[in-house]
Amino acid sequence: MQDTAIPHRVEPAAVETKVRPGLARRQVYAVAGCYFVASFAALGLPPYLTEILPELGDGAARWAGLLYIVPTIFGAIGAPLWGRLADRFGRKRLLLRAQLGLAAAFVLAGWADSLATFTTALVIQGVLGGTFAASNGYLGAALEGHALSRALTLMQGSARAALVCAPIVVGALTPWLSPHRQYALLAVLPLAAAVMLAALPEPPRAGPGAPQATTAEVDADGTSAVETAAAEAAADGTSQRAPDSSLRALYALEFAFVFSTVISFPYLISLIKERLPGTGPMVSGVLFALPHLCYLVAAIAVHSLFRARPRLGIAIGFGCIALGLAGHGVADSLTAFVAVRLVLGAGLTLGLVCMSVLAADCAKGRAPGGLFGSIEFFSKAGAVAAGVAAAAGNAWFGPTAPVLIGTAIALITVLATAAPRLSRTLRTRRSSRCPR
Repeated sequence: MQDTAIPHRVEPAAVETKVRPGLARRQVYAVAGCYFVASFAALGLPPYLTEILPELGDGAARWAGLLYIVPTIFGAIGAPLWGRLADRFGRKRLLLRAQLGLAAAFVLAGWADSLATFTTALVIQGVLGGTFAASNGYLGAALEGHALSRALTLMQGSARAALVCAPIVVGALTPWLSPHRQYALLAVLPLAAAVMLAALPEPPRAGPGAPQATTAEVDADGTSAVETAAAEAAADGTSQRAPDSSLRALYALEFAFVFSTVISFPYLISLIKERLPGTGPMVSGVLFALPHLCYLVAAIAVHSLFRARPRLGIAIGFGCIALGLAGHGVADSLTAFVAVRLVLGAGLTLGLVCMSVLAADCAKGRAPGGLFGSIEFFSKAGAVAAGVAAAAGNAWFGPTAPVLIGTAIALITVLATAAPRLSRTLRTRRSSRCPR
């Protein structure tokens, strides 16, 4: 490993930073692709719990709502621990552990012959899974700055693509194989991902206070990561880690974002059927998928536009989420539903992309396993809280209640995000007008 010459605009201390083994663009895409295939069963089969549970003795599928969030609850509990273990024992090892844990859980779920065994499999899926946090921790150990935020944006694209494609594939296979038995079949996918990941390099271990180095090869958009890091260092003048207050703000934003978006998922189909009687399942499925399709189409462009101003993007994103969710409460035609779903998709895209930029900034100088494990904890906590709030709101006030609750949370977050910026702007203007 050789020292890398950094352009003259970088401080001398940065010149001494050694280049660590990085990830080529194809390797970043390989990690994202492995997450995509491994998440097929995790994202594609839960919508079919109402068909799976009668085979296990729960004829009315009364436990479907609770079992839907069981992997999420136990995933939230386990994510921080697995992240810290990854920092200690190696990110690649723990990423392989996550893929193999998913495979074991899927095999058990596919061959379960009782509700208790199936529930145990879902608990194992949550405890031993966590492929998203493990993948992000792996990338965070090998990339930084612009390269890392691009890779995290790509990872979110993998999640959106799986969320769109997996239920369709599962539905297409159902005439030949029940969703219950598909768990065992789809266990092949995380096993294949583990085989592919075994060929990737192990990122170096660095303590929380260790200086971040740059990657030696190419980042996710084909730019030399060494050049990118040099440009960032020249622009910022420092690569010190973000303050703890920024990290706490990221956790709060992650929770609020997941809560306000996920709360509309469980009862969206019911709302569409109530407002648009006679709407077929295909149309309902397309409306459900529209926000995620927006992300797949626009994420890279949004990253280019907002990577230097992520907080502005987050404020606009939450504003779009609030507007889109509020629109769900009054939409009464197919055209109106398409419009509000696209507005929600714009907010989803802005929020996910800009929080990836903030996460990459917070990762500087921190152990990536613990960081992304903690982010995953708050993400899953937001999803669980959203599920509980959606169920309670729907039971008391009908399918419109969840989107209105999400609107309120998104508006509160917009105010909380925009208020400090407005306060700083007013102070700046006041001081410029009244110099001392």
